[in-house]
Amino acid sequence: MSPLHEERAVSLTEFSERLCNHMPDYVEINDLLLRTIIGINPEERVNRQDVVINIRMEADNRPAAASDDIEDAVNYRTISKQVIELVEGSSFLLVERMAERIAAICLEDERVTRAHVRVEKPGAVRFARSVGVSIERSRDDHPDLSPPA
Repeated sequence: MSPLHEERAVSLTEFSERLCNHMPDYVEINDLLLRTIIGINPEERVNRQDVVINIRMEADNRPAAASDDIEDAVNYRTISKQVIELVEGSSFLLVERMAERIAAICLEDERVTRAHVRVEKPGAVRFARSVGVSIERSRDDHPDLSPPA
């Protein structure tokens, strides 16, 4: 192997190691308690119910950590407000649909590469603290979103 190829091979190896060694960073919103119309039963279509939402967004937090500037960060306050507006103004039949829409909101921020969303309905099933769904979505699952810059 020529010296040029050896140098390139080392560079690619180093690059691969750096890429693999970067542990993912997360921005989390935990136990967001909201009231909404959700469900398929007649009484659920009239009376608001509690839902508990947990969101974990995968993003590279290093730029924000380096700059200490909110413009470089995933703004959890902005995303929380958007989720609150969606959920409190909605009347979904299924928690699956709600979770999908919440994931889409998270992925609208170009820094977010994956969104993990859990939506629970406390007390929906007798003898269970709550029932719910968990989903994980990436930008690939939402081709309508523009790719990150």
